[in-house]
Amino acid sequence: MSNQSNDLSQIHVIGDRVLVKPRKESERTASGLYLPPGVREKEKIQYGYVVKSGPGYPLPTSVDTNETWKLSAEKLNYMPLQVKEGDLAVFLQNGSYEVDYKGDKYMIVPQSAILMIERDETLMS
Repeated sequence: MSNQSNDLSQIHVIGDRVLVKPRKESERTASGLYLPPGVREKEKIQYGYVVKSGPGYPLPTSVDTNETWKLSAEKLNYMPLQVKEGDLAVFLQNGSYEVDYKGDKYMIVPQSAILMIERDETLMS
């Protein structure tokens, strides 16, 4: 993963979106049948690893017209996303967008399309 983060250092994900590297799925089913390429990609639910995430949902700022001394361009606050880099995300395929970046396939997924995550806390420490 460290190699991926170096390649993606110039990418900034916007808002509540998450950049996901799709997980390589086996070409065989549990019963041993081989599937043609592209069959797994058409499923409604996909799996992938979170590579980067956006800052979150923007929070409204209070507007006080009486305080003319305040700067008009105050720092914007965000409610952070639940996902973190390295999480395995289970997400809806129809809510995501596929992009190619430097020859690799990624998915841009809004957090609302992510159904659940698996987080390995031992990797984070």
